[in-house]
Amino acid sequence: MPPHSDIVKVAIEWPGANAQLIEIDQKKPLSSIIREVCDGWSLSGSEQFALRYADGPQLYITEQSRSEMKNGTILRLAISPARAARQLLDRIQSHGIDARLEALKELAKLSADPTFATEFINMEGIGTLARLVESGTHFGEMLAFTLTAFLELMDHGIVSWDLISLSFIKQIAGYVNQPMVDVSILQRSLAILESMVLNSHSLYHRVAQDITVGQLIGHLQVSNQEIQTYAIALINALFLKAPEDRRQEMASTLAQKHLRSIILNHVIRGNRPIKAEMAHQLYVLQVLTFNLLEERMMTKMDPSDQAQRDIIFELRRIAFDGENDPSGTEKRKAMYTKDYKMLGFTNHVNPAMDFTQTPPGMLALDNMLYLAKLHQDTYIRIVLENSSREDKHECPFGRCAIELTRMLCEILQVGELPNEGCNDYHPMFFTHDRAWEEFFCVCIQLLNKTWKEMRATAEDFNKVMQVVREQITRALAMKPSSLDHLKGKLRGLSYSEILRLRQSERMSQDDFQSPPIIELRERIQPEILELIKQQRLNRLCEGSCFRKLGNRRRQEKFWFCRLSLNHKVLHYGDLDESPQGEVPLELLTDKIPVSDIKSVVTGKDCPHMKEKSALKQNKEVLELAFSVLYDPDENLNFVAPNKYEYCVWTDGLCALLGREMGSDLTHSDLDTLISMEMKLRLLDLENIAIPEAPPPVPKEPSTYNFTYNYG
Repeated sequence: MPPHSDIVKVAIEWPGANAQLIEIDQKKPLSSIIREVCDGWSLSGSEQFALRYADGPQLYITEQSRSEMKNGTILRLAISPARAARQLLDRIQSHGIDARLEALKELAKLSADPTFATEFINMEGIGTLARLVESGTHFGEMLAFTLTAFLELMDHGIVSWDLISLSFIKQIAGYVNQPMVDVSILQRSLAILESMVLNSHSLYHRVAQDITVGQLIGHLQVSNQEIQTYAIALINALFLKAPEDRRQEMASTLAQKHLRSIILNHVIRGNRPIKAEMAHQLYVLQVLTFNLLEERMMTKMDPSDQAQRDIIFELRRIAFDGENDPSGTEKRKAMYTKDYKMLGFTNHVNPAMDFTQTPPGMLALDNMLYLAKLHQDTYIRIVLENSSREDKHECPFGRCAIELTRMLCEILQVGELPNEGCNDYHPMFFTHDRAWEEFFCVCIQLLNKTWKEMRATAEDFNKVMQVVREQITRALAMKPSSLDHLKGKLRGLSYSEILRLRQSERMSQDDFQSPPIIELRERIQPEILELIKQQRLNRLCEGSCFRKLGNRRRQEKFWFCRLSLNHKVLHYGDLDESPQGEVPLELLTDKIPVSDIKSVVTGKDCPHMKEKSALKQNKEVLELAFSVLYDPDENLNFVAPNKYEYCVWTDGLCALLGREMGSDLTHSDLDTLISMEMKLRLLDLENIAIPEAPPPVPKEPSTYNFTYNYG
């Protein structure tokens, strides 16, 4: 008898026959198993058949993938991938329209299977589909299924995009540029063009010639958010792959076409909630837009360049009305030195030297000039009110502006590529054509205000900058919808409020340090940990939806995982779309007995993080990855949608295995709940009246029973 771990009990279906319940020996060749199944139904030619999953994506089972079969899986005997590919290839070239439509519909579904795709591509199937598109004779559903199949096949990476003909590109671009085209055809055409741009340097140039920015912007003004998402994704792809000397030109064209205001009015302020993929594309556009600042950020000032020095002269002139300069060279030089000191530069004699460090380089000077010209009253007020002080509490404008620019570049990650899976876009940056400069103007006023509130001196410079960074990051976390909204958030985050927040947050860590309180804390910690453990397990029983990260993000595929109510089985399965609410166990076709789980690993130790080279530099995805390792040498891989779900699941799985829960969320919850419980118990003690003799028998302190709601 083979070992128990090598035996999988499955059901196999065949149309018009009773299902076979068999035990598959995983050490036995798959061809032998298929021959036995065919013999059970008296089917000849077993080499013409294969096994497929009956549920979900219905993928073919191969020698490489057979280890994924689980006990209780329902399989289906089907014609082999090679035979299916040949039949479909013949049918899509038949003269009967109905037969061709059905064949293309089936092909669109099967093309997602890598085994079938390999066979179909080896038969020159992609060339056949390309010719059908180039002919221009397919329309409606037939064309939509053709494009879907083409995109799925290319997505496997078996064939290079460089082999695509120019006539095919022109035809696809024509669908995008047409004013009236079927939505499904437009979606697939936009996705195909995006893949061309991202996967082929030569095709980028061709697509950039055939696709007008104006036409793409037109697709943002429709009511269909899927079309809007595909359009922004293509704009992002063109932006990302454009040569550096073309990006500024493209940005100018997009500004002339009012891209920002169209996105603001038709997408961000539209009537529909922003879906995850749209949020990601807006984030990517935000990052690519800010990355246009990188060149100036990394450009040092040349102290000998007169044009650059003239900008500093202009800052001085606006602040101090340079028309009254003395005529003598020495007197003028002395006055300039005094003025540059009042402007807050570190180098009073040659302030150009202040801009030789990168970052922020010349970007800081650009910001200062924008403030001086576009917000002149604010600029003059900040400079003059600090230059007239004699109590060492003056805020050095020049030094502050340079350091603030560096800080904003760090906060907004200027110069860094977008992170896969990140949706952190800020609506307010889409409300102004000069959002970066306006953001700086708001923040420099905040810095000046905070400096005064702290009564800071030059020695306190770094402390002030730390407080300002905290104020800005806290305000950004609130996702202000406009720059005015940001100003309101910052007004509420005064220096005294930051101190209060710090004190409040520190209370959860440092409060109650006397020996009796420490003893009480240690006494109640186990019951609080048990409460958190139950909350984590309850969340696992409710389940969570996870997204599959593929080569083409916008065609989102989801899967759901949840723990059985008796905590003995993890159920999971694929979904067509993100679920609304709980998913019944019967819809989750796969399962893992908890007793088979060996360990839980996270981050770079996860098998899927070692495999996906594209994610090596993606720190954000790495921080959300975890895997369940189970017998025999199998794994279930996750990428959590956010940090909260990551902590809940890793904690819950550790609790399930009887191991310590160690996430930041658990430590935070533990501190918070213990502090709440201790305060309530101490409050009970404070409210006990001093009794007259004889005292009553003391009662056990009341325990506060609650369910912690994580919202």
